[in-house]
Amino acid sequence: MSLFILQNIIHYTLHFFFPGLVAFVFFKKEWKTVWIILLSTMLVDIDHLFAEPIFDPNRCSVGFHFLHSYYAIVLYVLLFLFGNKIIRIIALGLLLHMVADFQDCLW
Repeated sequence: MSLFILQNIIHYTLHFFFPGLVAFVFFKKEWKTVWIILLSTMLVDIDHLFAEPIFDPNRCSVGFHFLHSYYAIVLYVLLFLFGNKIIRIIALGLLLHMVADFQDCLW
């Protein structure tokens, strides 16, 4: 198995499966709703549309796109720490998304 395929498997597992696991473990009664909210935070990737090229498999998104910037990550942490329940869930999804994208920077 090539490293590129392994990287993609890990990346998309972190984007789809891991948020579902987090939702199921920490939000048992409402895990399906929380999982949908966590998945919806993938809309943060809209900032890729402003890059040239839009998709570059060798580019590290974290620190490159404006919604993936370190300033944005600090904002997501603050929202997670000080927001109400729904804001914290959204911030959690954004942080999980950043972790999933950051692992691409390690390859």
